Amino acid sequence: MNGRELEAQAQAAIEEAARLRLVADNVPVLIALYEAGSNRCLYANRPYAETFGFTTESIIGLHVADIIGTAAHEAIQPAVVQVLQRRKAANYERTLRGADGETQWIDVTLLPHMDTAGQVVGAFVLIHDITKHRRAEALLRESETRLDKFLHATVEGIVFHRGGTISDANPPLCELIGYRREELVGRYVMDFVAPDEQERVTRVMLERQELAYESAIVHRNGERIPVELIARTMEYGGETLRMNIVRDIRDRLAAQARIHHLAHHDALTGMLNRAAFMERLQQALQRARQKAGHLALLFIDLNNFKRVNDSLGHLEGDRVLVTVAERVRTCLRSTDQVARFGGDEFVVLLEDIRGPEDVHQVLQALLNVVEVPVETMGRALSVTPSIGIALHPEHGDTPELLIQHADTAMYGAKARGDKQYQFFEPSMELTAYNDLVVETQLREALARDEFELYYQPQIEPRHGRLVSAEALLRWRHPVRGLLTPESFIAVAERHPLMVPLSQWVLRRAALQAQDWHRRGVAQARIAVNLSQVQFRLEGFADTVRAVLSEVGVPGEWLQLELTERMLMDDVAGAVETLQQLRALGLTIAVDDFGTGHTALAHLTQLPLDKLKIDQSFIAGLPQENGARAVTRAIVQMAQGLGLRVGAEGVRRREQWSLLQDWGCDELQGELVAPPLSVTQFEAWCRQREGG
Repeated sequence: MNGRELEAQAQAAIEEAARLRLVADNVPVLIALYEAGSNRCLYANRPYAETFGFTTESIIGLHVADIIGTAAHEAIQPAVVQVLQRRKAANYERTLRGADGETQWIDVTLLPHMDTAGQVVGAFVLIHDITKHRRAEALLRESETRLDKFLHATVEGIVFHRGGTISDANPPLCELIGYRREELVGRYVMDFVAPDEQERVTRVMLERQELAYESAIVHRNGERIPVELIARTMEYGGETLRMNIVRDIRDRLAAQARIHHLAHHDALTGMLNRAAFMERLQQALQRARQKAGHLALLFIDLNNFKRVNDSLGHLEGDRVLVTVAERVRTCLRSTDQVARFGGDEFVVLLEDIRGPEDVHQVLQALLNVVEVPVETMGRALSVTPSIGIALHPEHGDTPELLIQHADTAMYGAKARGDKQYQFFEPSMELTAYNDLVVETQLREALARDEFELYYQPQIEPRHGRLVSAEALLRWRHPVRGLLTPESFIAVAERHPLMVPLSQWVLRRAALQAQDWHRRGVAQARIAVNLSQVQFRLEGFADTVRAVLSEVGVPGEWLQLELTERMLMDDVAGAVETLQQLRALGLTIAVDDFGTGHTALAHLTQLPLDKLKIDQSFIAGLPQENGARAVTRAIVQMAQGLGLRVGAEGVRRREQWSLLQDWGCDELQGELVAPPLSVTQFEAWCRQREGG
């Protein structure tokens, strides 16, 4: 080979070495070669040299300890021994401090470099930067730790599954259905869904719907558990999982059922209330018309029951009512309907009767059981019923007409003495003498200004501060003396007297508020009870505005109190009227709350300021669990809706304390003060100021 060829080969070798150097300097691997024995660097690609702070030229000939540090050199000795002495590759991981000061994780492979004789003359070092992988693993572990903490911290059940196969479940879910986690993992999720719900739940799962819906699962013991399922799809650990939050809604459904029951039933006796009974009566009449059937309506009133309340108190009176209600039920068939209309009045509906003879059997049973003495406070009290009966179709074809005729017949029975019944007769409608007399006297009383307002204080419980006073109508009859509304209001409602009487009350209350504010007697609102007829008058808000303008008082001095029934008859119209009234500055309160049929959803729509808990609930405090639960629920609901809440009928100190602790804003009742005349009320205010 001549000189020119040798020179060409040498040049080719140089170019090949340059290409290899270029490749080695640009691969994502750190490469170095160390001499066996001396542990000095024979070669390093650019990434390797720069990682440890050198160049490819300056690193040559340096001892490995001078390059990677003494501590690292000592730490890798077992791997070096394995390569140089045992002639085997070695692999290890370690960390090093990067040029930016951050910790790096590296994967190191040592390979023995042997000569043609098979002797180890050096060791190749190959280093991969695995920082991203280790950091990703750390983040995954942190995520798993957080998820595990969440699964154990939440009180709601959570289950994960892949295509329906359970992969994980938290302790609350295990407790809810009675299985250990180990028994759930690997099982098919539909094994724990109620059979009638499986089709729906499967559809939600297969379609990967993300929603919350009510369903049911099955406990280990076979119990069906109503739940709310919140379904979500999520990516976790590189795979798609379905997550279900399983929320036990047994308490919620029980509360809803209780609220529904209260909306349709009398809180004291558990019987249907007036509104629910009227709906049932309407339906019964439709059925009777379709098949030409007969039915009977019985109106029951307990004679002289007021004396029981007056002599023994309302609590004992309520016990008598409960006993009577239970006895009435025993006389009826399962298909008969019975309701408490209020106070001591009960109404019974008998369907599918053949005629008056069927009614007589029920009447005789009612008369016999109701008059049985009731034991209360160590005494035997006898209450007797008066019963009026109206038949369909003979005496009416509408709920209102049948109620009216049965009520009229009941007064006829009462006039005949205790323990009597009376079927309605057309002549009664023509000779309702008492009704006519009272109506005439009411008209004269309005003209002669025989009505008065009494005032019952409503105070703030913690400090006893007077908040408002409820105006209560009284009739100073020239012969019968001072009468409460129970003696005449029903007649006023049946005849066109309620509107002028209600307007008189509103104007007189406004005048009294003006007088007390002017003289500094009471800087409090006066609460006025509205009648249904008055509230439903077209332009009622304008009438109120006119009264305020005429008397010259601001609306803030008055509070209007309405019943739930008045609001629910026409919710949209009520909202508009209430908005107009509040724009005048008046406060709006719902009176006797809890005894009507207010839909809870409507409470958020109606522009209200206060709820007044009916005294039938307060009377049961603090002993009766039902009264406690309902009263406290109303207080909490009012607070949640941003409404003030008051309590009527507070008669005992322990009731006061309990209501105060629960956060009731206002108290009213005999423990505070009975209804007072104007003179008595002013004296009450002066006494409190002096005390």
